Amino acid sequence: MTNKQRQRESNGKRPISITAVVDCVGALAAGSMDGHLYLYDTNRAGGSTGFGTGELQTQAKRGDEILWNVLALECEAYVSIEAIVIDGDVCEPVRKIYPGTDVAYWTGTLKKSDAEGISYQIKFKLGTRDEPITTTVAPTLVG
Repeated sequence: MTNKQRQRESNGKRPISITAVVDCVGALAAGSMDGHLYLYDTNRAGGSTGFGTGELQTQAKRGDEILWNVLALECEAYVSIEAIVIDGDVCEPVRKIYPGTDVAYWTGTLKKSDAEGISYQIKFKLGTRDEPITTTVAPTLVG
């Protein structure tokens, strides 16, 4: 790919935001994210599917910036993303903090895409539990 093609592809791009909504009370009681995780992204118009499930399929292509964040379903519950587990040859997520806050998010640039989908897992820190709870069903990045 030439520099001109790269520049053309990067013009007008915005990050694809993936938001995890977690039923913390349910996940802590079950010791699992199964049935307690609702994923959404900002690329429905681009072809993403599986909204509101743990098996979100985010339509993304090489060079897209992905941003992961989390919200607790219950207003007084604590949840954060401990890690994004994905092949480093595909994406290397980095934990960042919104300026002036202690609110964390994860971001990474997609290095390659696959029409079949690239699965990943999310590790969540919930409440006062020491060990993170990892997703068992895998959301995917679909090219």
